[in-house]
Amino acid sequence: MSTAPRLFSGMQPSADSLQIGNYIGALLQWREMQVTNDAIFCVVDLHALTVPQDPKLLAEQTRKTAAQYIAAGIDPEKSILFVQSHVPAHSQLAWILNTITGFGEASRMTQFKDKAARSGTDSASVGLFAYPTLMAADILLYDTVVVPVGDDQKQHVELTRDLAGRFNSRFGETFVVPEAVIMKETARIYDLQNPTAKMSKSAASDAGVVWMLDEPAVTAKKIKSAVTDDDREIRFDRGAKPGVSNLLTILSAFTDEPVPVLEESFVGKGYGDLKTTVADAVVATFEPMRTRALELLEDPAELDRILGNNAERALAIAQPKLETVYDRVGLLRRPRSR
Repeated sequence: MSTAPRLFSGMQPSADSLQIGNYIGALLQWREMQVTNDAIFCVVDLHALTVPQDPKLLAEQTRKTAAQYIAAGIDPEKSILFVQSHVPAHSQLAWILNTITGFGEASRMTQFKDKAARSGTDSASVGLFAYPTLMAADILLYDTVVVPVGDDQKQHVELTRDLAGRFNSRFGETFVVPEAVIMKETARIYDLQNPTAKMSKSAASDAGVVWMLDEPAVTAKKIKSAVTDDDREIRFDRGAKPGVSNLLTILSAFTDEPVPVLEESFVGKGYGDLKTTVADAVVATFEPMRTRALELLEDPAELDRILGNNAERALAIAQPKLETVYDRVGLLRRPRSR
């Protein structure tokens, strides 16, 4: 049994391809963290249902997301990589956690408030409201110690900690109280055409979004067409030069060179030089990943075999924890049939 701290993280299968922000903000760091942690990574398809989905498209996007995890370096032999809905204990524990979550504390979750404000409370589902308790179940099922998240998810991990402590206080020590690990600042990647807005799958234009499964030529063209400014100086200044700063951030992530070192290397050079260097670095990394992901998707039976085996590994951890929870709250065990 591994003595390394248990890690859990996941992403929704909400697009045909992950984008460069997902790679830098999550996958790149997951790949490093799986070396020093007992890592569990999940495609959180149940969370995706909190907004309307095309059923056929959701299934395809779930496979594509898993394939890109593997292509980016998540090792399904070393780590556990599975699809959330393949382990029913997630939704089963979420219901138990719902019963000890106050309506007021759930209402204070800023992500729900923001999304409900944009679409209207009447169109926001109960599932969206209960999203944080399902996330808490994801984490607590596995005795997770480390939860790598972006700033926008920190509040949900705080709720998870509160629920773990509350359950332990009422029913006896059951859950490990996890710690949030905030991802590196390089995680915040901005739209290439609107560098004051975070790069997002829901962007008004696809021109500013770099997808991991884009053709290499398309990736290069998008980067070389990135918005910069009228000044020719290449320096990091998020306020005055958001476009140039964004390109330097991307280049730093892909070359592992600090931004000040990159600034120095571009003294006397122009934006064309910067864009070409960034495009070359991104294509050199993404092209083999794209090839690997497409290979996996061309053999869905093999991909499903990997996901099925990993779901069994996840279930072997999750099911005993769920049974302990059921016992603690007084649910009667199902009698075995004779």
